[in-house]
Amino acid sequence: MDDDLSRILAPDLIDETDRVVEGALRPRTLDEYIGQREVKANLSVLLAAAKGRGEAADHVLLYGPPGLGKTTLATIIARELGVNVRYTSGPAVERAGDLAAILTALDERDVLFIDEIHRLNRAVEEILYPAMEDFALDVMIGKGPSARSLRLSLKPFTVVGATTRAGRISSPLRDRFGATYRLDFYEEDDLAAIVERSARILEVPIDESAARAIARRGRGTPRIVNRLLKRTRDHAQVHGDGRVDEATAKAAMRQMEIDDEGLDSTDRKLLASIIQKFASGPVGVQALAAVLAEEVETIEDVYEPFLLRLGFLDRTPQGRIATEAARAHLARLGYEIPPPRRGDSDMPSLWDAPPDPGDEGAGQG
Repeated sequence: MDDDLSRILAPDLIDETDRVVEGALRPRTLDEYIGQREVKANLSVLLAAAKGRGEAADHVLLYGPPGLGKTTLATIIARELGVNVRYTSGPAVERAGDLAAILTALDERDVLFIDEIHRLNRAVEEILYPAMEDFALDVMIGKGPSARSLRLSLKPFTVVGATTRAGRISSPLRDRFGATYRLDFYEEDDLAAIVERSARILEVPIDESAARAIARRGRGTPRIVNRLLKRTRDHAQVHGDGRVDEATAKAAMRQMEIDDEGLDSTDRKLLASIIQKFASGPVGVQALAAVLAEEVETIEDVYEPFLLRLGFLDRTPQGRIATEAARAHLARLGYEIPPPRRGDSDMPSLWDAPPDPGDEGAGQG
């Protein structure tokens, strides 16, 4: 798959043009925000209570796969509170002084959004502890034996942290968030509603069946369905009268090498590699990354969550396994499917219960 197609289906990759367009498509209030109903309900109470008391809202941690609306929710939180939002990311804040400058510039009750918060370095993170807990900044004055700590007061503010890897956030930092919400993949009905809303904003005439066809291939991710809508709009403009019907949507998907399940060529290559090169697995993610010439984190964050959700991939203590559903899907597409090394049912999953020590033969070689 070429770079353009790869970018379309990688929810964490976005260029400046797409950023501007996607900004226009983002909902501005909780009422406009589609999906994530439990998160919305809890946030609505948290924000209404904070606003009623005239206080900064509790710090909020949002986690889940990329492209599900974490940045959008941070913006909505600030707008619902009637305050400003400042955006940064873990890798961008390299020194404790960088974070101190950001914190001292915040107005009362402002929102500080930190994307990829799990990538904050330790020195920066330690500055954040008293800032979040006590709205204070500890500054070292001088050097050596004469150095002393000076505590500066900060205006109350709200940190909204976002991460795709909640397990990598240290316990001291995680414990300082008053509310933690997981964002899940979207259902097809919600994605179809997002496609129709975006089409209205972009002034693209679209049939309900076409919106469904795009939603079905959107990998459960709003950012991806919006990109697919834009590419489908281009296809309809060049090859038709500009209206997006179901046939046009499906033709555009075929041109982008996206199949009926929403898999792109890299997804299929990943599954085919496990099936053909490793007899359906198990195979370690490092070996898989080498075969695909991809970074391990790209496989774990971009491709695996969707394949796991579809039931096409299983993660076991021994490695990744392509399931029978994946084998059947690729077989329907004409791939050569050799017999597996062993049955999927014989291979324990990470989520299987351990054997009962009292069972006969348990733990024996």
